[in-house]
Amino acid sequence: MFKNINLKILFILIPFFCFSQEPIKWLTSVEKKSDNSYILSTTAKIQDNWRLYSQNLEEGGALPTEFAFEDESIFDSFSIVSEPKPITKYDPIFQMDQSYFINEVIYSQEVVLKGNYKDDILTQNLYYQVCDDRVCIFQDVKLEYSLSNKQIINTTSFDYSTVSSSLNLDLKNSELLVNEYENEMSNNFSRRINILILGLLGGFLALLTPCVFPMIPLTVSFFSTKNEQAKLYSSSYGFFIILIYVSLSIPFYFLENINPEILNQISTSPVLNFIFFAIFVAFALSLFGLFDITLPSSWSNTVDSKSNLYKGLISTFFMSLTLCLVSFSCTGPILGTLLVGTLTSDGGAIDLTYGMLGFGVALAVPFTLLAFFPNVINKLPKSGSWTNSIKVILGFVELALAFKFLSNVDLILEWGILKREIFIGIWVLLFLLCGLYLLRTSKQLSYILSSSFFIIVGIYMSSSLFSTNTNLSLLSGLLPPEFYSVYQDDNECPLSLNCIKDFDEGKSESVENNKPILLDFTGWACANCRRVEENTWSEPKVYDMINNEFILISLYVDDRSDLNQDQIIILTDKNGNEKTLKKVGEKWSAFQTINFKNNSQPYYVLLSPNLEVLNKPIQYTDTDTYQSWLSEGLENFKKNYK
Repeated sequence: MFKNINLKILFILIPFFCFSQEPIKWLTSVEKKSDNSYILSTTAKIQDNWRLYSQNLEEGGALPTEFAFEDESIFDSFSIVSEPKPITKYDPIFQMDQSYFINEVIYSQEVVLKGNYKDDILTQNLYYQVCDDRVCIFQDVKLEYSLSNKQIINTTSFDYSTVSSSLNLDLKNSELLVNEYENEMSNNFSRRINILILGLLGGFLALLTPCVFPMIPLTVSFFSTKNEQAKLYSSSYGFFIILIYVSLSIPFYFLENINPEILNQISTSPVLNFIFFAIFVAFALSLFGLFDITLPSSWSNTVDSKSNLYKGLISTFFMSLTLCLVSFSCTGPILGTLLVGTLTSDGGAIDLTYGMLGFGVALAVPFTLLAFFPNVINKLPKSGSWTNSIKVILGFVELALAFKFLSNVDLILEWGILKREIFIGIWVLLFLLCGLYLLRTSKQLSYILSSSFFIIVGIYMSSSLFSTNTNLSLLSGLLPPEFYSVYQDDNECPLSLNCIKDFDEGKSESVENNKPILLDFTGWACANCRRVEENTWSEPKVYDMINNEFILISLYVDDRSDLNQDQIIILTDKNGNEKTLKKVGEKWSAFQTINFKNNSQPYYVLLSPNLEVLNKPIQYTDTDTYQSWLSEGLENFKKNYK
């Protein structure tokens, strides 16, 4: 059931997990109703920032919590486990609405024991998944209930480090298993710099539109008349432009304070995504010249009158505001793209501030610099039909982005209409139409080169409709995921790689072929695992290395398939605690914990055929880091074993 995961595209956070951490403490108590009838109560005390998921979840998200008695023959009857009403909100790990509990939850179950049951202790197995905003952990615990009504504290305190069983590996270089994780602050900073650059690009594009470009010489000539105060006024003019655009992000901080998940809810709501689709289509039609999207003229007239009324810096502020209002018909669609695109990322309002800062700086700098150096303005091209052509190009871009939001609706509601190939086909058509438009507009060299660019990109994208070898990784955040395809693939391994789902079998293959092992601890319900597979493993160099240089062993820690009777494993720790592994996922989860002192996913280890750790394990990271990690391990293997 966990193989049919409905994945969503998303920007991600780098997870880290401290092995000693126990996010949940479990307590049990019993209330006697009659001689053989009892109410079993189970309390989960959940640490801050962690979520325990409901028993009743749809497929495609987290694993539901599950209670299961080891021996049902001791009961005459027992009810299902009841739970209170959970919170149902957007979950950043699974990028969809999930039902979960925070802080504390109490489960209850009524049981009727058979008359010949004389023990004081009842036992029950509990399987659950717990997540924070960075990582998920799959856990199980054996609950004990005292019929004499003694409260029992149950914890996942089974000491895996003292277990000796067939799961233990004789690892060499095990000191490398001390995990190092990428600094999250650094990752956030890198993402925000990228958003700042996107804002700058949007602002520079807005400068070249017919709503803004003709205003440059007019504004510069105005400030040039200020003589010795020209520098002060032009600098303040640029500063106020930046301030106005940055201030547009302020309301979203209040929204986040009211509901920290509201921005993610906006980005994943099918209704709002469809509204965004309609808005972007309207933006595109406006840029094509069918109509103008403008703010009420009374706004700009009022603001303009203020600039004439007041003197000095206050007047300059109102002039900046007038520019922002008057140019809205061209800047609005670009701002809308920046606004919606930023709100779908992980950083929320602060990312929007970076985007708006970039947009404001790009728009303000030319006005300020040209006021300092007015002679340069004579070298600028005159406004004309070329600015309108840029506006139309932006219209095609807006229309292409509109289908991204319609694709989100299609994915969320599982319509199956905009599969990956159909989506790419629409984009190919839009790129070709844009190229043909430029070619018909003018025969100048600049138009011919621009037209050729769009046509070539369109033809290149069209090749992915007939071949899976075309690399469209630059569009990975915009296109539907690769698994959402009209082509069916019976291979259950990611990207049709040759993966082995049993460690012993994979090790034998490694020895036979003298190839290192890429050990992949993963899960069907692991969203970050899918992101690595789709965005990193799909890179040609990474794919070729995994496919040709390594033996890929993928172990699914949430696989609930039953082990064969002769494969059931009983573990015993130094305290005499026993744990029975009856499921495939339980086996691989214990295997990971015993040998690698870690039980979070994704988790990747490179091993030689004789089980020497080749370099430090890695978890969720960017493609370049992952590729370098593979190359390092492969080089270490070739240096020592070939």
